[in-house]
Amino acid sequence: MSLSIGIVGLPNVGKSTLFNALTNNNILAANYPFATIEPNTGSVPIPDDRLHKLAEIYQSKKIIPATVTFVDIAGLVAGASKGEGLGNQFLANIRSCNAIAHVVRAFDDSNVTHVDEQSASPERDIDTINTELVLADIETVEKRKPKLEKEVTANKNLQPFLETITKIHKLLDENTPLHAATDSFNPEEIEWITKELQLITIKPVIYVFNVGEQTLTNRQKMDELQKLVAPSQAIFVCAKLEHELQSLDEADRIELLQSYGVKESGLVQLIHAAYDTLKLQSYLTAGEKETRAWTIRQGATAPEAAGVIHTDFQRGFIAAQVVDYNDLIVAGSESAAKNAGKVRTEGKDYVMQPNDVVEFRFNT
Repeated sequence: MSLSIGIVGLPNVGKSTLFNALTNNNILAANYPFATIEPNTGSVPIPDDRLHKLAEIYQSKKIIPATVTFVDIAGLVAGASKGEGLGNQFLANIRSCNAIAHVVRAFDDSNVTHVDEQSASPERDIDTINTELVLADIETVEKRKPKLEKEVTANKNLQPFLETITKIHKLLDENTPLHAATDSFNPEEIEWITKELQLITIKPVIYVFNVGEQTLTNRQKMDELQKLVAPSQAIFVCAKLEHELQSLDEADRIELLQSYGVKESGLVQLIHAAYDTLKLQSYLTAGEKETRAWTIRQGATAPEAAGVIHTDFQRGFIAAQVVDYNDLIVAGSESAAKNAGKVRTEGKDYVMQPNDVVEFRFNT
């Protein structure tokens, strides 16, 4: 299961600078709109200290972390849904992502041009982007709804979907992004909205406030910004600081972050927020060949987790040998963990836990 996050926002809010810092790439970051002409993609290993400790125990030849893919999408402007700026071609790039990281300018710098030549206003800028995404979804719905109305006359089983799309249309007309109204839909409706309609605003949004260094130590200011987007998740990063971190070794990186009262880099914060927002977790496999992390949804059963490795593993699932990571580390080896009674065999109904180290048994 891959995790992809689309980075959106107005031009000149720090999207490309943040993307470069997150992915350690060196794409063009320029002080004018539309510096990003094609969506830039970077795949980043998810930091996980557990992998190195397991690799030592199993003497693994390779370590393979889970990954997250970031897609840096060109700056949207008012009217993007109607083709303004670089228009709909970039809205299409968002549809393939699992979640949206909405970068919001919350720093003051007279040397960085604001797209509408006004002073930066996080609330106004958030509304601008949200409106464009809502308008893009309205266009999709208005194209699909008449076709669905005709289909219902021939197939009454489609009536529930017509009722759903009518409900969607009403919410969007009220300028309500669908991710803010998920309680209005059942799981089947959400799946249809996501897969069949491919509506953008149903995607979870994590707000990334690009702040000045002084704001990182200003809890009151951060609380004010958080309230603008509640109940959505918000993280606070200084893109310039994140860029500086890339040139430092681990010890200096930690020291610099701590000097601002920050415990984790922007990359780690965003990954944690994405896992939480999307209700994901990871489990581990380990052996002489490799130690690896796998991303699954929270609540996944053992066969479903096995299917992430290979579909044959899910079809032919027999059992899972499971040990908690912490128990394994304390024991010092798999054999010692077995002797201590910490290794157990689980069946098809077992619900995976975040610290599970697993070996699947299957019949192909």
